[in-house]
Amino acid sequence: MVKLANINREEKRVLKEYPNAKCVMDDQGYFIVTVNDVVLGEEYYLPPAIESIIAWSNAALACKTTQNFNRTHPLRMDLTNIEEKLLRMEKRKKRSKQ
Repeated sequence: MVKLANINREEKRVLKEYPNAKCVMDDQGYFIVTVNDVVLGEEYYLPPAIESIIAWSNAALACKTTQNFNRTHPLRMDLTNIEEKLLRMEKRKKRSKQ
């Protein structure tokens, strides 16, 4: 486990979601953040960085964008989740009337 006290905010955000993330240098001398040989930010076409701090920043941006897509995607909820949500809302309405 990496101690999260001595690292910057972006690196902390990425390591919280991907504990196995590492910043490595590729063949051309650029820094990239990888998780199990998968480059974070590659699907968002984020460029490789010339410094490790910029690479962590790009990886944090990829994590934030992925989280936003997962939260707001219209196909994220299926019909059962919508039914559960409506039942919870009805229970709250009944409690507030009592």
